[in-house]
Amino acid sequence: MAEQAQQESTSLSAVVADVATGVALALEGECGSYALSGVLAQDDAVALAAIRVLGADVLAPYALHGGAARGGADETVVRKALAAYPPRADASEVSVWTYRGLVEASRAYLPGGPGGWPPEPPAESEWVRTEPWPRLAHRASQLAALSLPGLAPGLAADLAVRTEDLARGFVRAVRRRDWLQAAGLGRWLARLPDVPETLGLDAGLRYVRRMGDSDARVTLQVTAARRFHGRGA
Repeated sequence: MAEQAQQESTSLSAVVADVATGVALALEGECGSYALSGVLAQDDAVALAAIRVLGADVLAPYALHGGAARGGADETVVRKALAAYPPRADASEVSVWTYRGLVEASRAYLPGGPGGWPPEPPAESEWVRTEPWPRLAHRASQLAALSLPGLAPGLAADLAVRTEDLARGFVRAVRRRDWLQAAGLGRWLARLPDVPETLGLDAGLRYVRRMGDSDARVTLQVTAARRFHGRGA
């Protein structure tokens, strides 16, 4: 059983990396040829789980150019992922927020429009105001997909109040060589106003991408920061 669980985890990680690579390449300039259903090797439980892991980012290329070339197929596979992996009653706040983000992105970016999608479950945001900055930074980095334009405006407004704490988290993550956390925080900072110039965000994002380029999710995060918010170019 342990061996099977390890194989499934490895398979999921590989599919997540493949999809993240496809999204990043599309954001680099090939958005017209992107279709989520095209970068998934097959429509199975692992593929659907990968969609839930990446959340709204699986639809990020459509936020740039609007509409999916294979929108019908993409809508179908996203609906399956949402149905297969809804947040449970005891789900973490991160799980609930990523689910909400995927629903919100589907309404905003897929050609089917806002109708007929599952309701967005209530998500608590008190942690943004109360958590110590290291824990805040950890959670915010896990929700970097919600920094896509127009998504989660309330969460973004709450995070903006703690911009300096997110900047501290970014510096700490770079020093600890936690490239994925640094990339996620850098992406949020790219969207938020009033980022301290002394942080050197653009140079920092370039450094994170160079050092973390073996992780497809790091590449995706830094690419999104550049394409949507012009930071890290």
